[in-house]
Amino acid sequence: MNPAYPFSAVVGLDDLKLALVLNAVSPRTGGVLVRGEKGTAKSTIVRALAAQLPPVTVVAGCRFHCDPAVPDPGCPDGPHEPDAARARRAASLVELPVGASEDRLVGSLDLERALTEGVKAFEPGLLAAAHRGVLYVDEVNLLHDHLVDLLLDAAALGVCYVERETVSVRHAARFLLVGTMNPEEGELRPQLLDRFGLTVEVRATREPGERAEVVRRRFAFDAHPEGFAAQWASEEAALAERIARARAALPAVRLPDARLRQITAVCAGFEVDGLRADLVTAHAAVAHAAWQGRDAVTREDVRVAARLALPHRRRRDPFDAPGLDERLLDDLLDRTEPDGPDDPDDRDGPGRPDDPDDPRDPRSDGHQSERARSDDSRSDDSRSDGSQSGGPAAPSHEISGEGGGGPASDAPPGDGTGPIPRPEDAAHQVAPDDVAAVGTPFRVPVLRVAGVGEGVAGRRSSGRGRHGRTIGARLPGGAGPSAIDLSATLLAAAPHQVLRGRHGPGLILRRDDLREPFREGREGNLVLFVVDASGSMGARRRMTVVKTAVLSLLLDAYQRRDKVGLVVFRGRGATVALPPTSSVEAGAARLRALPTGGRTPLAEGLATAAEVLRVERMRDPDRRPLLVVVTDGRATSGGDVTRAARALTGVTSVVVDCESGPVRLGLAGALALRLGARVLPLESLGHLVSKRRKAG
Repeated sequence: MNPAYPFSAVVGLDDLKLALVLNAVSPRTGGVLVRGEKGTAKSTIVRALAAQLPPVTVVAGCRFHCDPAVPDPGCPDGPHEPDAARARRAASLVELPVGASEDRLVGSLDLERALTEGVKAFEPGLLAAAHRGVLYVDEVNLLHDHLVDLLLDAAALGVCYVERETVSVRHAARFLLVGTMNPEEGELRPQLLDRFGLTVEVRATREPGERAEVVRRRFAFDAHPEGFAAQWASEEAALAERIARARAALPAVRLPDARLRQITAVCAGFEVDGLRADLVTAHAAVAHAAWQGRDAVTREDVRVAARLALPHRRRRDPFDAPGLDERLLDDLLDRTEPDGPDDPDDRDGPGRPDDPDDPRDPRSDGHQSERARSDDSRSDDSRSDGSQSGGPAAPSHEISGEGGGGPASDAPPGDGTGPIPRPEDAAHQVAPDDVAAVGTPFRVPVLRVAGVGEGVAGRRSSGRGRHGRTIGARLPGGAGPSAIDLSATLLAAAPHQVLRGRHGPGLILRRDDLREPFREGREGNLVLFVVDASGSMGARRRMTVVKTAVLSLLLDAYQRRDKVGLVVFRGRGATVALPPTSSVEAGAARLRALPTGGRTPLAEGLATAAEVLRVERMRDPDRRPLLVVVTDGRATSGGDVTRAARALTGVTSVVVDCESGPVRLGLAGALALRLGARVLPLESLGHLVSKRRKAG
């Protein structure tokens, strides 16, 4: 088996390295969420971290990796005797695939044996395997919401609970949780974002020299993994030793009351919800102090912790990108700085953290403050793992081992609250005069697809699947039951008890008696917006209202866990501004930059929508579409609207009528008749809900 890419060889990504190390020092920090574009070494660096964790001592033969010094009293393989045999092994790295089932995550019970023999036959899941190690979830934003909830609950409580009918099992599940995601493929709900302790945004460097070094190192590793790893062995050993020292020193690190008040003042100043931010920031500050070799938390520890713990907790709108105004952070720290020293590190002298000659100074260790980075962003001795540069093939600028990922100093000037523009976004940028503003989103009426589907779990239309209200029972498929309907199982077995030779209170069950519940709940849909951006819309100054309405519908789609797509028609044709995706944020960004003008090729817009739905139906046949056409119904150029509408027969559609004024032609209504669609006047979108409430 080839070795993992060395952690020390992944250059750049200073904040990510630091966030991972802080969690390795103190798992109570709460894990790391890594957000970034594809190809930025997110997976590489996470897998490399596991090799740096200290080995663990376990009870020999325990499937749940209990610590013999402090065994779990509720361990299903216990109780463990004090003199039980011990074993030593490397910290585990467990990867949770996106398509994992609930039973694969938390474990499964053999309910047939439980009902017939009264035995708790429990098969541990991935949470048990990750105990005292690392649980890595790639593309965590694509994981089903109920699995993310289970995962984060276990991470927060340190315990995994498995409940199946009348049988329950619990076991310890303490692990370093690391999730990676590409925001372009969909966001996590703000409630789930808050459950991750720290978050880091990574982007690939645009510097050609740094990207070339990425390729050289990757080629060297692929050609001879063992030799490449041997080159970095000394730095890897030093890093592992330093993590172990910091872990051992962690209990002795003090959090002075003045620094605790500073942490709470910073969290209050950024108006974060709840108190989890205060707790996470405090844990991260203590871990950073231990990592730096200090015995008490200082201002720099608080600053570093706040930079990692607060950005994702400041979102007020689902379309807001995580970010942190570092000028405001420095201002809050200045205002709450204690008047006198609260620990030896706050005094003037050689041991003072601001002393550049102090070897414990974070800036000499590669974790510079933004002020220090701006003064010396190209220091050759900055390495986020704390070791001096000079390892094999070390470039003057650190870069990532797989796809790059520039340091924080690569970011453009600004307050850090918004995303960095990328070259590919230029295609969606137009002159300000051509772009209408967008107002504040409002609540819209619920639009649903008729009938009952069998798509992925969501919150829009009726659907059948593994979640929701039980409406019946059925025979399980070839893979066996996903859950047991106890009543139906007993009813199926009852008529056969005499023939099976039952003599006593016990029930004789066979596999063909098992029944699984048949549930009806809600599914997510594909909501495809077809938006008229022609001159007839902009000339009447209605595009701002139209954009606000579509943004409100996008927000509704976000909350209901739908996929969205955006087709725009204007001028000579129609374009797919946003292919179907789970990233509603990308749809909002395209909408805000949507230009207006030109003729109205309505038929081309409908034809493009039909093609998008055809392709998407092949990719995801169970996800039912909802077509939302936003237009005044005019067609001043292009093909035959009737023929184009005929290609959308059978698709649940809604026409948002944008026509206004005292004299109306009713063209949108005529289009709705062709599509078999419901018509919603644009001006009614924000008032239907309030009218229904008054009527009720």
